[in-house]
Amino acid sequence: MYVICRDYVRYCIIHIGEERMGCSMYNILIAEDDKSISEAIEIYLKNQGYNVFKAGDGIEALERILLTEIHLAIVDIMMPKMNGTELIVKIREKYDFPVIILSAKSEELDKIMGLNIGADDYVTKPFQPMELMARINSQLRRYFRYSLTKKIGLNEKIFTVGGLELNDDKKTVNVDGEVIKMTPSEFKILRLLIKNPGRVYSTDEIYERIWNEKAVNTDTIMVHIRNIREKIEIDPKKPRYLKVVWGVGYKIEG
Repeated sequence: MYVICRDYVRYCIIHIGEERMGCSMYNILIAEDDKSISEAIEIYLKNQGYNVFKAGDGIEALERILLTEIHLAIVDIMMPKMNGTELIVKIREKYDFPVIILSAKSEELDKIMGLNIGADDYVTKPFQPMELMARINSQLRRYFRYSLTKKIGLNEKIFTVGGLELNDDKKTVNVDGEVIKMTPSEFKILRLLIKNPGRVYSTDEIYERIWNEKAVNTDTIMVHIRNIREKIEIDPKKPRYLKVVWGVGYKIEG
């Protein structure tokens, strides 16, 4: 098992030449103030064909996003000038590209907060480089699949359960006439559930149906479900719409 460390740059040069993917059209931003980590990730990404941009703090990262079309950002939580959670908030004001959080085990609350405000996934330090690359590739597949679906006009329906309304064309959610702001991941999960009211989905099935790949870690699904409930329910502890079927999964009902 390999983890990011200060000797990792030498490891990358030796071992990853055959792993190119031909992804030169994709721009990835690394927002990380630890140069040894950002340089190691950069080597791995470039050897898979990605274009890489680096920033040592949140302000620099935001400036890069404004200047360059970014397709995915890797964001460290603890950064100077503007931390990772503040950066994610700024990103989600305008952009919907995937964001992967880097966090230390001691930053569990920061990791949850990052998911709450719009991050799509997280990786805990120290991490296996191949795990990070798998998550990056997975998030990009999801992002471009979702973008393509929007472009070809397949999402043009309104789904309503009681006072809960999801407009799949405008990508909006309303509860009793009030607009509810949701992250892209939360919207996709709610869309799956509301399109099939009363049907129970396990966390594995939610993961696989939305992202079309085998579920590996469903912890993020449970965090997103909790966030959705807090946004659409008057009393999340006594939900009207998003309900749990213990030992089975989740469903939407009026």
